[in-house]
Amino acid sequence: MQMTPHSFRRLFGSAILLGMAAFSHAQTTLVTDVHGYTVNSDHEMVKFSALQFTDGKVDRLYAVGEALPEDGNITRIDGQGRTLLSGLIDAHGHILSYGLSLLRVDLTGTRSEQEAVERIRAFRERNGNLEWIQGRGWNQVLWDSNEFPSAASLDEFFGDTPVWLSRVDGHAGWANSAAMALAGVNAATADPDGGQIIRDAEGRPTGTFVDNAMDLITANIPQLSVDEQAFALRRAMMELAAQGLTSVHDAGISARTVAAYKQLLQDGPLPIRVNAMLAAGDPELPDMLAAGHFASEDGTFTINSIKIVEDGALGSRGASLIEDYSDMPGHRGLLLLEPQRLTEVMEMAMRANFQVNVHAIGDNANKLVLDNFAALIPATGTRGLRHRIEHAQVLRYEDILRFAQLGVIPSMQATHATSDKNMAQDRLGEVRIQGAYAWRKLINAGAVIANGSDFPVEYPNPFYGLHASITRQDHENQPPGGWFPEEKMSPTEAFSSFTLDAAYAGHQENVIGSLEPGKEADFILIKQDIFAEPDTEIWKATVSETWVDGRRIFAE
Repeated sequence: MQMTPHSFRRLFGSAILLGMAAFSHAQTTLVTDVHGYTVNSDHEMVKFSALQFTDGKVDRLYAVGEALPEDGNITRIDGQGRTLLSGLIDAHGHILSYGLSLLRVDLTGTRSEQEAVERIRAFRERNGNLEWIQGRGWNQVLWDSNEFPSAASLDEFFGDTPVWLSRVDGHAGWANSAAMALAGVNAATADPDGGQIIRDAEGRPTGTFVDNAMDLITANIPQLSVDEQAFALRRAMMELAAQGLTSVHDAGISARTVAAYKQLLQDGPLPIRVNAMLAAGDPELPDMLAAGHFASEDGTFTINSIKIVEDGALGSRGASLIEDYSDMPGHRGLLLLEPQRLTEVMEMAMRANFQVNVHAIGDNANKLVLDNFAALIPATGTRGLRHRIEHAQVLRYEDILRFAQLGVIPSMQATHATSDKNMAQDRLGEVRIQGAYAWRKLINAGAVIANGSDFPVEYPNPFYGLHASITRQDHENQPPGGWFPEEKMSPTEAFSSFTLDAAYAGHQENVIGSLEPGKEADFILIKQDIFAEPDTEIWKATVSETWVDGRRIFAE
């Protein structure tokens, strides 16, 4: 892994900011002249004009027009009329993958297979000879061909260098012939359980691998060292802070990544708070569960949950549906864990007192997971653990009602709706789409939605998510009025889903999620007053400063 001069300057500058912040950490600070917003424990929007905190804890908020203290010992920061928001929380992201995406070829937004190949060629020219060329972000749905890519287009330029490129959702990958040869993949290779090798008319692999079939290729890619992971994690966290995130739920990490986080903790607090889910597929999961929960003394790193992946994604037709895909008769997607194994892993984690967070996108996967929760929660007495379904994307009406009934949290990503609107109805048809991305139906049924982005599948910018939650529109304000606008959130609901409700989903609502006395001073300063300007402008918000635990982590 290469450290570029730019990335070195970023990290060096970040270290200076952290050091400066630590120097002044013990004194009381008053941030004045702000348009302040937070939500209280009753989920009401609270406005204020100044914030006071001491030793990283909120002392009080000052209402507009309220007299401010004249104490000369208080450090005063002029907010210069900017907007101050309680720290934003992404309840589902992938920090290591995001860090690596910043260090690998980015295919996001490519409009054709040929354009993707040209980006890869440019990347190799900038980075010299590489043992493997890796990247992510392609999406064939955005290509004119609407077809999965082939090894042939890569073979023309990359010869004996193996190439592996993940689809935007991480549920499919694109390999060249050199990578397939290393893996020993050919026409005789069988599809693994929960996976699919895309083949031509003669049965030969074309170069695209879906879900569990990706393991055939990735098993041959050299593992990152703990040091390399730590570098990528810090790079990602500093970038996430610059986007306005003060906390992230890291959705599925290995034992090695746990070690990388703990290595970073030896140098002090993490730049932002990380609530990590242990990856259920890690061979060391039983040992990690036996070790119990973990919380760093500084409060920046927490482990109390696991992440299970039960099906694939809608875009790659890997999401497990009860009935056939509307645009592919005879195909219903993939279950990545056999039902019996899913039950075993869920119960094992519950009995170890771990919150269970299960990736489920299709209506069949969601039904299966909810059936397990309905049986296992009372059997293990773990309703209080606030188990979650990650994505909860396509739901039957009767299953929408079960979230609140079971105390299960739908952990959803608003930008998935605005990204998927170009293909979701094709996949699901006119009836099933009514239960997809159904935020309003879930809220009306009493569910607590934790919002996020699923970065790097989507951009981590939380203002994109707030905008999508409130408008159900893309950045061109399309479609007019919003996509299935009856599912919109109100501005207060959307803000809560990225703050207090996301904190609740991580058992942290008494510590973060709002700027109330005694809670951590996690907040951001932005240039726009997003709650006073038109909703269509929210995604354009730019972050001036990010503070975690009363420490300034980022300043533009």
